[in-house]
Amino acid sequence: MSGERVLVTGASGFVGRHLLRELSAAGYLVRAALRRPLPEIAGFEQVIVGDLSGFVDWSAALAGVRHVVHGAGLAHADTALPEEAYRRVNTDATLALADAARAAGVARFVFLSSIRAQSGPANDLPLSERDPPAPTDAYGRSKLAAERGLAERDLAWVALRPVLVYGPGVKANMAGLVRLARLPLPLPLGGLKAPRSLLAVENLCEAVIFALGEACPARRSFIVSDPGALGVADMLAAMRAGLGRRPGLIAVPPALLGLAARLIGRPGVYERLANGLVAPPDALLSAGWQPRIGSEAALARLAVLPAGEV
Repeated sequence: MSGERVLVTGASGFVGRHLLRELSAAGYLVRAALRRPLPEIAGFEQVIVGDLSGFVDWSAALAGVRHVVHGAGLAHADTALPEEAYRRVNTDATLALADAARAAGVARFVFLSSIRAQSGPANDLPLSERDPPAPTDAYGRSKLAAERGLAERDLAWVALRPVLVYGPGVKANMAGLVRLARLPLPLPLGGLKAPRSLLAVENLCEAVIFALGEACPARRSFIVSDPGALGVADMLAAMRAGLGRRPGLIAVPPALLGLAARLIGRPGVYERLANGLVAPPDALLSAGWQPRIGSEAALARLAVLPAGEV
C-alpha cells in the first residue's frame, strides 16, 4: 500500500476528514476530490471536480490513482427531496465515477453505501447481507441502485453499508445525545433499551482500509458496525461513565416519551431513539476485518471531547 495513491470523494465531510488522516497514516498517498478548495484540509493534495449533480470530467482526478474511495453523495435528510435528486447524485454520479475509474485502470473501488440500502430506520430482526434489500426511502433506494449498477460493471468494487457513524466532529442526533449525557441532571431515558448498532468512525476507516486490500473479497456488499448493539440508555450510561459519573437514568415508560415527543413536534427524533436496528458485521469480521475500538469505550471518549469537537 505504501505509495499507492487513493482518490477520496466526500473528503470535506465528517467521515471524509477522518478518512484522509487514516489513509495517510496507513501509508497511502491521498488525493481529495472537492467541489471547491478547502484550506482547512491543507496538507492533502486537492483536485476540484465541481458538483456531482452535473457532468464531471474525472480524468485529472484519476491520473496516477490506484484506488478510489467514493464517499460523496446526497445525505439522508428529514425534509422531502425529490427521488430524482438522490438518483442523480447517489446513483448516476457513482456509476459515472466507476466507469471512469475502470477506464483509468483503478484496482479497487470502495463505495460508501448505507445500511439504508438494505433496511428502513428500524427492524425487528438482526440484518444480514443475505437478506433481500428493502430500502424504505429515496436515499436508500439510490444507494442500492448504485450497488446494483456496480455489480453490472467489470470492476473490483466493494460496497460498505455503515450504520449510524459517530466520533469526533459528529453532528445531529448523536451530538444531541452527548449534550444530554453532559447535563448534571437525571434523564428520563432509562426505558429506551431497544438495541441499535453503531459504528465508531475509526472502525469505519479500518473497514475502508481493509476493503482496499486484496484480502477483502471484492464485488460484494458488507454491513459495517461495531460488534454488539446498545440501547439509548446504554449509550448514555457509557458516555456518563467516560465523564466519571453514574448513569443517572430514570425508566419513564417509552409510551409517555413518545407522547411528549409528539406534543413538542419531534416524533421522528423519538422514533429514531426508541426503535432498534441491529446489523452485525459478521461477514466483514469473517473476511478478516478487525475493529479498533468497542462502542462503550468510543462513546466514553466522545463524551469528554471539548465542546467544539462534538
